[in-house]
Amino acid sequence: MLEEVERWLADRSWSAADRPLDQLLDRKRAAGTTVSVVLPALDEEATVGAIVEVIRRELIEGPPVPLVDELVVIDSGSADRTAEVAAKAGARVVHRDEILPRIPALPGKGEVLWRSLLATGGDIVCFVDADLRDFSAAFVSGIVGPLLTDPDVQFVKAMYDRPLGDAPGQGGRVTELVARPLLNLHWPQLAGFVQPLGGEYAVRRSLLERLPFPVGYGVELGLLVDALHTVGLDALAQVDVGVRVHRHQDGQALGRMAAAIYRTAQVRLSRGHLVRPELTQFERGPEGFVPRTYPVDTEERPPMAGIKEYALRRVA
Repeated sequence: MLEEVERWLADRSWSAADRPLDQLLDRKRAAGTTVSVVLPALDEEATVGAIVEVIRRELIEGPPVPLVDELVVIDSGSADRTAEVAAKAGARVVHRDEILPRIPALPGKGEVLWRSLLATGGDIVCFVDADLRDFSAAFVSGIVGPLLTDPDVQFVKAMYDRPLGDAPGQGGRVTELVARPLLNLHWPQLAGFVQPLGGEYAVRRSLLERLPFPVGYGVELGLLVDALHTVGLDALAQVDVGVRVHRHQDGQALGRMAAAIYRTAQVRLSRGHLVRPELTQFERGPEGFVPRTYPVDTEERPPMAGIKEYALRRVA
């Protein structure tokens, strides 16, 4: 590990308990900083309501002043009751296609996160996946904390244990097999991040609006790499929030995720194009193995600062 990374681990890795809620509220009130929490959601009726309820109870309605000013669920086309459940729990629900309708929406998580900048107004934007179980408010307060207490920090990722069933620490298979090797080999300054692909992170809007967003699964790696090049390692941090329990993808879905992440890395290494941005996988059918070919995400959205609707809203 680079000496720079060892120093960063000592200086920029914390626990959520290091910053009590009353301290964060004092700093937030003094600075007048606003916080938006965004939950990207697709068919998450089983979990999204409980997450919204915890955030409202412990970070909006419970404290003497709210830590979270805005709680928004961006529904990317759920076929279940995700939007209804989220709204009933107290979130503002916005459909992905209602945001920036001038530009037709593409499928993918990164697309939703990019559009969320137009649907929110907080100085700090905190992203939380909507499939978490046993959710703790520390997933929000922990990663927002350094941004409220340290003006030099601009991007904070959550770190946590990821059990796979009953096996502790066995989750995050794409992280260990794809993302971590890529980062260690090509961006060794980022080798200290425990969960580089985690969906829980908080970022200053002033940075997010300057970054391009891969539209699919590559968004977490893309934002992390681009943030490093934009603001430097010392502006990045991570906070231990405990244990993350969520729904796990099957092996083939993980393969598609891995291909998108590899492609995101490849573009940042060469700014070139893949010869064949597709991935073929095999499924056993009645007569043997059947090939299934899927497109690999090849689109990225430009920095939001260059979108005219966003610039007009900022002026207004």
